[in-house]
Amino acid sequence: MVGFDARNKDTINPLYMCRVCDLILRDPYQLFCGHRQCKSCIEIVEGEIIKCAECHEKSPKNEIMPDRGFRNDMKPLSITCSLCLWNGSFKDYEEHLKTDHTNPICDFCEEKFSSTISLYEHKHNECTKIRVPCALKEDGCLDSVCPTQIQEHYLSHIHQEAIIRIIHRLLSRGINEQYERVSEIDFDVKQSASSPIMTTTNDNVGTSIQEIYETLNILASGIQTLNDDIQRLSSESIRLQSSIEFVTQEFSSIKLNIQEQSAFLDSVKSNQEILQQDVASLKQKVDDMQYVSYDGTLIWKITNFHEKMKRQTSIYSPPFYSSPTGYKMRARLYLNGDGDARHTHMSLFFVLIRDPNDPILKFPFNCKVTFCLYDQTPRQQHIIDSFRPDTRSDCFQRPRSEMNIANGIPKFFPLIMIQQEDNPYVRDDTMFIKVIVDFGDMPKTLLPYALSLNPGLPTNVQQLMIKQEIERRAQQQSQQTSCASSLNAEPSMHIQQMPIEEGEEQVSQAPEERELYENGISCEEIRRNEDVQNDH
Repeated sequence: MVGFDARNKDTINPLYMCRVCDLILRDPYQLFCGHRQCKSCIEIVEGEIIKCAECHEKSPKNEIMPDRGFRNDMKPLSITCSLCLWNGSFKDYEEHLKTDHTNPICDFCEEKFSSTISLYEHKHNECTKIRVPCALKEDGCLDSVCPTQIQEHYLSHIHQEAIIRIIHRLLSRGINEQYERVSEIDFDVKQSASSPIMTTTNDNVGTSIQEIYETLNILASGIQTLNDDIQRLSSESIRLQSSIEFVTQEFSSIKLNIQEQSAFLDSVKSNQEILQQDVASLKQKVDDMQYVSYDGTLIWKITNFHEKMKRQTSIYSPPFYSSPTGYKMRARLYLNGDGDARHTHMSLFFVLIRDPNDPILKFPFNCKVTFCLYDQTPRQQHIIDSFRPDTRSDCFQRPRSEMNIANGIPKFFPLIMIQQEDNPYVRDDTMFIKVIVDFGDMPKTLLPYALSLNPGLPTNVQQLMIKQEIERRAQQQSQQTSCASSLNAEPSMHIQQMPIEEGEEQVSQAPEERELYENGISCEEIRRNEDVQNDH
């Protein structure tokens, strides 16, 4: 903050002007010498001593006080606004600036400000385009210059002429003073010559001359002392120069050491990042080992599902194996779909991974793969879908790189169902997906039963239960076939029973269909429903 600017500030009594900012005093403080400065011009001074800008007398900063009486004396001052044609008294000037000039613009650089105080500070301290009068304007240098061009102005012809005029004036003043002193001495000498005590005066003059010689000797001695001091300072300067060179060398050495240390720290940091990556990789491998299986099945637990859905395009399951020496595999889930299914369905794919046992395995891989998205509620309406590999595709040939290209079911499950609140497939931000590699061609109608079994049961127990269910269904089918054969043995009833036979065949298929949807929902059925809705 600085003082107040005004269009007529040059006509205002200098008593009311701050010699620091050269503006009308704002909140005047009186120094010990009697001169005054703006409060802000005092506050910006570092240290505890304020040096008067006019007489250079020093005042303790903590002892100077605001001059309220002088501030009251300033109230009647006639002011012309520096930003418009307003005229009024000083006591109303600040309110006028706040009310009528809320966003003033600098006349020189056209920058806009939020207050006149900011504008004054800008003009006083920052503006590079403002033009200020030369300090020698009273001596004939009438140019106004930018602060950035002040050095060039000092070398200008008009400024040099002003300096010459000042020197002439100072020399003239000194010559006149010397002439007056000589005239006084000459007048005194003439009076003394006409005096009867001329002899005594001559003696006094001789004594004075002797004193002058003694003074000259003292001055000569002082000059010699000064010369000695100059030589001493010169020697000291040479010594300091040597010290500076030594310090410079030391600094260069220290700088080199710092650079070496910095390079070492950078290498340590790089190694640390590599180690962190290795640790993360090992941690991932340890986590994967927790879920590894060797029976061709995998239950994939996906935690933090919604965060992964927002941040990741796809995620990989832990690896699993068909047997301890069998195929190495994993699943890949595109959380927001892939290809044509992007933003409409989740895409679920199967991936073959390169393994040391591949040379003894049979390729192309041709086993049916089944995916199951678990319903985590007691309803157990799991989402089930299967596909059989295309043995002509490179995806199912022996892996030549780390992993083959993923292949599977692009439209596995509609995103709109996953995005529903309280859907049964994501609970506690966790999803479960089961992958089954079927080496025995399990009937499609048996999949819902197999996937409804408690995953906590041992694998051999689950396989036994599936085998028993297959036998039960085969026995049931055999009974139905026998019943149909006995009906066909009665010729008289053949024609009448034909419609009933067809009805029984439909009924015999109905339990299988009901069984299919009792424990799971086929993705094919979901897609057929979607196609019907789209047709409507």
